[in-house]
Amino acid sequence: MLSSDLSCVLALDTATETVHLALVRADGVTGRALGGGAKASASTLPGLEALLREHALGWPDVQAIAFGRGPGAFTGLRTACSLTQGLALGLERPVMPLDTLMAVAESARRRHPAIEAFVRTPPAADAALWVLQDARMGEIYAAPYRWSPDTGWAAQAAPALWTEAHLRDQVDAGAVRAAAGSALKAFPDAVARLTGPQAPDAEPDGEALAALVRQGWGRDGACVDAALALPLYVRDKVAQTSAERSAAKGAA
Repeated sequence: MLSSDLSCVLALDTATETVHLALVRADGVTGRALGGGAKASASTLPGLEALLREHALGWPDVQAIAFGRGPGAFTGLRTACSLTQGLALGLERPVMPLDTLMAVAESARRRHPAIEAFVRTPPAADAALWVLQDARMGEIYAAPYRWSPDTGWAAQAAPALWTEAHLRDQVDAGAVRAAAGSALKAFPDAVARLTGPQAPDAEPDGEALAALVRQGWGRDGACVDAALALPLYVRDKVAQTSAERSAAKGAA
């Protein structure tokens, strides 16, 4: 049975170009940022082992494995899920799926006072912090989140896949006011008319992952069986043909 006391949870997110790791305890968190992309599968497990050694802990001390389920890079999500599932099955521990875009929202809140002020006192009842992550192929992962000091983050809608044109339309219409995520740098023209605070440097880092672990710890359904360590895919198609890539270059 899972202890209600949070003493040792390992968290990982490999959905972006950086591998983010964290060892989460009730009284603190130790985070790491490692090279991602093609290096993710080779660096993640040694990074987790190093976190345990740093705190004189071993694998039997781990209560659960938390992982960023996406949306994000296809290969990165498969790496996170397969590693999480393997560790959880070997240790006979549950897993805790985390929303990668929600972790980006938490990173923005922690890093930027203007974002913190916005989510604490939104200018309108329907105002949300939008997370906009570069999905490559000229597209954006987009989802709105609201934050409460009592209950933490809550998604206002499921993550969607937007085109650059749709993002521009949503910004120009005022539907997206405050935003965080890598798409702010990748699509500067589309977000040029944002009226609220921005956090282009927000990422699913160790502190953000730890905050989501603490938010969910002890809640019904937060931890699930290792067999349910599954990725969240928003895009069905993950690659372009040579003709599609050539057409995209020509359009650009």
